[in-house]
Amino acid sequence: MAGSASALQRGLALAAQGSCDEATPLLKQLPADAGKEIKYKVEMATARCAMRRRDGQATVSALMVLKHDFPQDPEVLYLTTQVFLQIAESASSDLSRIAPRSYQVRRLQAESLESQHKWAEAAAIYRQILEENPDLPGIHFRLGHAALSQPNLPNSTEDAKHEFQQELAIDSTNASAEFWLGEIAHRDGQWQEAISRFTSAIKLDPSLWTAYLGLGMALNSARRFTEAIVPLERYAAAIPDDIAGHYQLAIAYRHVGRKEDADRETALQQGLNEKQDAAVAASADVKNK
Repeated sequence: MAGSASALQRGLALAAQGSCDEATPLLKQLPADAGKEIKYKVEMATARCAMRRRDGQATVSALMVLKHDFPQDPEVLYLTTQVFLQIAESASSDLSRIAPRSYQVRRLQAESLESQHKWAEAAAIYRQILEENPDLPGIHFRLGHAALSQPNLPNSTEDAKHEFQQELAIDSTNASAEFWLGEIAHRDGQWQEAISRFTSAIKLDPSLWTAYLGLGMALNSARRFTEAIVPLERYAAAIPDDIAGHYQLAIAYRHVGRKEDADRETALQQGLNEKQDAAVAASADVKNK
């Protein structure tokens, strides 16, 4: 045991010096019953050494161990973000070098433009991609999202609706396209259409929590309050800090005569409102200093 501890300390010292080739075999001697502190140090050193050695498989494996053992540690989360950003940047560079004229390269360009809110430029690239690959999944959805993101353009909602329908014609499993068709229908006061679309989205992706909120809101709008309770309860349980979920649930509870439940949801909503207002005020104070 003493020998193992000594090897680990030497491995940690070597890793701190950047001598990862020598450190890695020693770090692997971590016993299964090691204490939390030494376990954290060794696993973190292992991950950082794998990064220095540019060993992608070892890096990801080490990060997965860290994520499992220390899921809420800020340094682990930061390191995970940095690693996957590096992987993404490296893959993007390789793609541009290996297949510079591919639709995948142009899709990355369009997605980059989206992140800059350059919707028209992104949409132009997506349309070019579709000219060559008319049945490619995901592109009509992107065009629909770009249309919704430009509400000042004429017919933006109708254009978005058309693109989401086109997407589903190519990929009937696209839950997000169903969700957005539900959103559009709800905005237009087409409650039954909205209910149908949100229900389909949930069937396709049971973890798409915004679809539960959308379904509950549409059912409330259609005055089908009893039916609205289950999806709204699921949404509020999954996303407890969202004010909209508690607000909509309070409406449903109140209309079916569940006063205590409605009052509880209203209190939660008000508490979240106060918390949000306090955060905004604190942010304003920081900016004014």
